[in-house]
Amino acid sequence: MHTPLPSPAPLPLVLVVDDDPELRELLATYLGANGYRVTTVADGVALRAALAQGPQPDAIVMDLMLPGEDGLSLTRHVKAHSAVPVLMLSAKGEEMDRVIGLEVGADDYLAKPFGPRELLARLRALLRRPSVPATALVDTRTAHTRVFGPFTLDVPGHRLLRAGQELALTTAEFELLDVFTGRPNRVLSRDLLVELLKGFDRDAFDRSMDNRVTRLRRKLEPDPAHPVYIRTVRGEGYLFNPQGGHA
Repeated sequence: MHTPLPSPAPLPLVLVVDDDPELRELLATYLGANGYRVTTVADGVALRAALAQGPQPDAIVMDLMLPGEDGLSLTRHVKAHSAVPVLMLSAKGEEMDRVIGLEVGADDYLAKPFGPRELLARLRALLRRPSVPATALVDTRTAHTRVFGPFTLDVPGHRLLRAGQELALTTAEFELLDVFTGRPNRVLSRDLLVELLKGFDRDAFDRSMDNRVTRLRRKLEPDPAHPVYIRTVRGEGYLFNPQGGHA
């Protein structure tokens, strides 16, 4: 009896949002030649329509500067309704633009002009990341208390409680945990952590970050050698998983 071969999986769908028609055509051609289906739109109105009509893209390449609604607002919209990874593009190469883009939920940032090979490599890296529920991407930085596992972080009181008992944290450990718990299920690179922890000397922080994470893990993790809350994403940074081993 002949068994039919399974249908091949559809190629990943990339949605490109840019008001430059030449760039849209270039990316559609290049990504199409490298194993992707590509849809392109010129502005936020067309993006919202494409998302509403489907199918849902596997990744979005989003320009920061768009006519009408800008890329920051559109990224917030995307992340409020889905876990689709967003690669943000901008002609601005300034550090603060990159940080703002990542703060609103973009998963990566690429300054124009860029090489198509670099964009392709970044897209592939984004698509390799495990997806997380859209509800897990909500920014909780304004929450007064953040609960994960048996822990409660009292932000105004600068306290960490485990089953009602306070655990001693240094100021540096509290600041780092505040950053992690406020941005759950997002990979935070070393550079972004430096930007978010205002007031720290960059060089000194670079040298001490791994040690600081190690100390924090000793206070949080059931087995610090195999962390479930503060995970290392090889080559990219750290990811805080509030579900611990139950994600």
